Amino acid sequence: MVPAVLALGLVASLAGCSSSGGKKAEGEENRSQGKANVSTPRWKFAMVTHSGDGDTFWDIVQSGAKEASSKDNIEFLYSHDKQAGKQAELVQAAIDKKVDGLIVSLAKPAAMKNVVAKAVKAGIPVITINSGQAESPKFKALAHIGQDETVAGEAVGEELNKRGKKKALCLLHEQGNVGLEQRCDGIGKTFDGKVDKLYADGTNMPDVQSSLESKLQSTKSIDTVVTLGAPFAPTAAKAVDAAGSKAEVNTFDLNAQVAKDLKGKKLGFAVDQQPYLQGYQAVDLLWLHRYNANMLGGGEPVLTGPQILRQGDASALEKYTKRGTR
Repeated sequence: MVPAVLALGLVASLAGCSSSGGKKAEGEENRSQGKANVSTPRWKFAMVTHSGDGDTFWDIVQSGAKEASSKDNIEFLYSHDKQAGKQAELVQAAIDKKVDGLIVSLAKPAAMKNVVAKAVKAGIPVITINSGQAESPKFKALAHIGQDETVAGEAVGEELNKRGKKKALCLLHEQGNVGLEQRCDGIGKTFDGKVDKLYADGTNMPDVQSSLESKLQSTKSIDTVVTLGAPFAPTAAKAVDAAGSKAEVNTFDLNAQVAKDLKGKKLGFAVDQQPYLQGYQAVDLLWLHRYNANMLGGGEPVLTGPQILRQGDASALEKYTKRGTR
């Protein structure tokens, strides 16, 4: 059984006081603007993620972070690079700017270990988000905010069992990303059928579609394709059609297109880890820590997912996906 999502009620109360995203070039910074609702000093927080260009998931994370930054009188700096070495360089750049707080994703934790240690040594409070749950306490981060990827995978396996599926193809769009591996492995833990993995270059959608088509044509028994990011779901649906397969497409993460395709029965279900909440919660928690030495989780990760969304949920979510917050 999948555990209940944590911290949602707390976030709602804080608000009363969700793969840069795709619209920004690598390394570009964004600064939030707006009237603050607090009288605390204007601290500077940096978020550095492993996002590549064109990943709409991280646009949603940023939306949440910027909203919290505006409320909390924070100067918000955002940068990203899909290459772990360059991401580490961006973290070092944030340290050099003497930021007051750091938010970082740990998709490839080995490459980030030393630079995160530098931030901690410099007295910069660090919160990890989205990936690197196991490594977060080892790196002496204050907290980890995100989805337990293994638990999320297990939830998918259970849902596939309910749908009577027998053979799943798990599409990994970034080799070496520990979170993606955990998702696929989690599916295998609860799924009564068999799970195959397919690695593809997620920065090249034609390659993703071609790889999927070839696999589906060679393995007719595949009855479901599970993509690990919302931008890949429509491509998977195209590959299924082109291959003449009857496989159902399901996906991790949510965006406007996924909500639309759920409603139109092009997808079976989606797993939402609420990226807006990850960004909002991370900034707000850093602010609370600096202002009042508060901390969430009691040493355990603060979970923002998984939430299984099906066709019947799509209509209720459309207004949120259209504005870019789900």
